[in-house]
Amino acid sequence: MRSPCRGGSRRHFFPSWARHLMLALGSLAAWAVALAVLCLVAQELWGPGRGRLLPSREPRGAGEEEDEDNVIGEEGPEAGRCRLICKPSALAQSLLRSLRRGAALQSGRWLWRTWPQLQTTFQLLFPAACQPELARELLQLADGGLVALDWVIGPRGPGKRSRATTAFGTTPVLLVLPNASGKVTRGILQLCLLALEQGYKPVIFNRRGHNGSPLTSLKLQAFGEPGDLKEAVTYIRVRQPGSLLCAVSEGSGSGLLLSYLGECGSSSYLAAAACISPVFRCQEWLETGCPWLYEWSLLLHQKRGLSRYATALAEVVETGRLFRSRSLREFEETLFCQTKQQPITWDAYWDRNDPLRDADEAAVPVLCICSADDPVRGPPASTLPMELFRSSPYFFLLLTPHGGHCGFLREGPCSWSHEVTLEYLAAVAEFFRTEERLKGLHRCRRGGPQKREASSAACPLQEIFSWQRSYTR
Repeated sequence: MRSPCRGGSRRHFFPSWARHLMLALGSLAAWAVALAVLCLVAQELWGPGRGRLLPSREPRGAGEEEDEDNVIGEEGPEAGRCRLICKPSALAQSLLRSLRRGAALQSGRWLWRTWPQLQTTFQLLFPAACQPELARELLQLADGGLVALDWVIGPRGPGKRSRATTAFGTTPVLLVLPNASGKVTRGILQLCLLALEQGYKPVIFNRRGHNGSPLTSLKLQAFGEPGDLKEAVTYIRVRQPGSLLCAVSEGSGSGLLLSYLGECGSSSYLAAAACISPVFRCQEWLETGCPWLYEWSLLLHQKRGLSRYATALAEVVETGRLFRSRSLREFEETLFCQTKQQPITWDAYWDRNDPLRDADEAAVPVLCICSADDPVRGPPASTLPMELFRSSPYFFLLLTPHGGHCGFLREGPCSWSHEVTLEYLAAVAEFFRTEERLKGLHRCRRGGPQKREASSAACPLQEIFSWQRSYTR
């Protein structure tokens, strides 16, 4: 029998109307992408925040009464300036000096930085230029569930001076938390690769059922429930006994990190933490909603990840309503509040999961990098807990005029927030080591060399980085 693909007249398996339909759908998809970009540009030009294409002083927002002593990286008379908002302390002054010396905040003028929607979309949807090499570990939890730890092992960039090893005295571990939807963005991957170059051991924490982590129990991790993260930190400390541990979160994933720091207090086993574009008032954030492209991207990402477990999840939640949800708020409420066994109200759920419920108990320094034009978090005046930064000696707010949500792009595709984050972690470590050396010299003058040697031998490296109240005076 003669094959239809041979001979002079080539036959097609699809009729002509089907081929025309496929071509039309392809053209429609291309036009849809172009239309989305044009909508973003139009919103920047003629939307509620129109006029932001030109540099301005407008994004003072929540911190406009701050004194000029905390200004970092002034870029010109018409450009906005970064400000470090915090309670005065010895550590705050040290961080301010370190950030002023760094080159990451001294970016030049360029057009893209005043387009927060485009910066946000680029970091959320576009893949990373260089994909890291990952080694996955599945950690079994006390209740039988699994979380995935992705250790970044390569590729390593050109050899750079290991600032991390110099500052910490050993190779530190950098625990990276993606957003609450579990989407590992290009920003997360770029941060991990940069940290690897600078001497860290980056590891990405994936919640139950996120990013291919198997769902072996009918329990998912709630928005601000730090139980699984506690077990992961304990395991990392056992696996890397000589390494200090730092943590960085992105976007809504900061809710989990802040909950962990508040609940654990001085027993968090972290030397320092940082949050890039954190969302603080998460209940109001979900109720208000965020830009449609951002919300639908994260919503589809969560639905796709849980769809493989739809049959099993039907025992505890209404899966039909779950996968028909049209917003992040509806998805979260269906998954964790309107359960078949122990339903709770929306307000009661947030009483347990509010990231700032125990913020007063946090006992390690936390840097929050926020943009005044963040289209996802919202206006600084109503979304940033300024009273927390002004009253707590542990929280530091780096407020920038531009950057979008997890964007902070410069002329190239890399985010300067990653360099600032790693610079901050190294500065905290160097500050702690300097303080301990000064205390050692003081003890030496009082009690002689013998007492100093005995004290140093009895104090392991981890205890040097335990938080001391004297650092906040």
